[in-house]
Amino acid sequence: MKLESYVEGAWRTGSGVGRDLVDPASGAVLGQVDATGIDAAAAMAYARETGAASLQSLTFQERGAVLRAIADCLTGNRDAYAGIARRNSGNTALDAAIDIDGAIGTLKVYARYAKGLGDAKSILEPGSEQLAREDVFRAAHLWTSRPGVALQINAFNFPSWGLWEKVAVALLAGVPSVAKPASATAWLSHQMVRDVVAAGILPEGALSLVCGTGEELLDALQPFDHLAFTGSSDTAQSLRAHPRVMAAAPRINIEADSVNATLLGPDAKPGDPVFDLLLREVVKALSVKAGQLCTNIRRVLVPQDRLADLEQALEAKLAGIVVGDPADETVRMGPLVNKRQQHAALSGLKLLSGETDVVTGGDLPRDLKGGDRDKGAFLAPTLLTCPDPDNARAVFETEVFGPAATLIPYRDEAHAMDLVRRSGGSLVCSLFSADPAFAKRAVLALAPHHGRILVVDETVGKNHSGHAIVMPQCVHGGPGRAGNGEELGGLRGLSFYMQRSALQGSPALLEALAAEAAEAAL
Repeated sequence: MKLESYVEGAWRTGSGVGRDLVDPASGAVLGQVDATGIDAAAAMAYARETGAASLQSLTFQERGAVLRAIADCLTGNRDAYAGIARRNSGNTALDAAIDIDGAIGTLKVYARYAKGLGDAKSILEPGSEQLAREDVFRAAHLWTSRPGVALQINAFNFPSWGLWEKVAVALLAGVPSVAKPASATAWLSHQMVRDVVAAGILPEGALSLVCGTGEELLDALQPFDHLAFTGSSDTAQSLRAHPRVMAAAPRINIEADSVNATLLGPDAKPGDPVFDLLLREVVKALSVKAGQLCTNIRRVLVPQDRLADLEQALEAKLAGIVVGDPADETVRMGPLVNKRQQHAALSGLKLLSGETDVVTGGDLPRDLKGGDRDKGAFLAPTLLTCPDPDNARAVFETEVFGPAATLIPYRDEAHAMDLVRRSGGSLVCSLFSADPAFAKRAVLALAPHHGRILVVDETVGKNHSGHAIVMPQCVHGGPGRAGNGEELGGLRGLSFYMQRSALQGSPALLEALAAEAAEAAL
């Protein structure tokens, strides 16, 4: 099997040898991915010209119908996708569901938003401002689809959700997408797009897919284009510094790695509901998708006098996690995506070793249920403790992208806030406390440093979506190291792909535009 690219309205095969797709549980080669010889400039131009014309001829409601049809197509092939996710990403059934169902759900949410926007093609923000003494000159703000193409470079850990959450927002905004999935797990992205293309759902040029290296795609960027990237902060920096990116100045949205934290409030004690809820969430962080979520918990802040209690409780829970080949239904955690990621995680743990003590894990699993210990990419669920956080650095700067988290004790509230903020900006922070006054103070202290804050008390209980789960109604991204980007957030997501223009003119002109535009506050 050799994955093809879908460009200029046709499937095309790369002319090179390509990179191997592997089964991370066994190390078996599944196929190759290669984009050698694909004309990236022509692909981008076709999307920019043909795709934009196709999409922008449609109303928001018609674009929403396309999104709903995509969701229905993916739903009909869901079982096949779960098999691909298991074989190429090492996903358990739960892991695959988060990725696949998350994509389908996001498409459906944006299809519903489209219905609310109706038969318009533009958006007028509610209200207007009088600019002259006499009410004959007013200002309003109009949103229109930008003429460029969206180049979307996705991470390996979510080949389904990462693809479709970007496509959903861009398509609704009237902007065509050229998607570049991470080569290591591109099989799922490829199969999904192939099914959608075969179903005849997409307007011409609305979606292209490049499977393989994508350097030439960057060279083809133009001033009205968009670059949306999910991945490491190192790669994000190289993208920002790319000569063509600097010259063309496309809009850029970065969602990068971050050392996310969860915080156990000073009121919480063993046996309290919030203590048990945090315990449950940390165990999920060290098992779901083998810890490979950009929003995952990496640091666990705990009151100093509760550290031993949480250590013991987590160690006991983690001992029951079965690691192995996800083809076995009793396996709760599969491998990392490949040997390269296994090596990166082990290297990261080595960096942390000078500041932490190992509570459990830290290396390959002692017991493995299926899979190949040597050729597979397994890593044991790993819990560390940082006994001296004031003099530590690596635990705040190094993200081990796998099933690993560090317990960090704090003395008091001010100390806790300082330790959380030391990561330099994060995608998400969660707080577990039954003290509403503390929760309020913590939110205000931590909000400037995070893209999302999850607060769990007894009222919320188990009803929350989870520390790591991104909901399409909420913004996804974060400040500082996390990339300073925003995705999703309901209709807020359209702002990246649409142009907001200040419109100054007569009340009659504004009324005429309002008659053909959707009204929405973005």
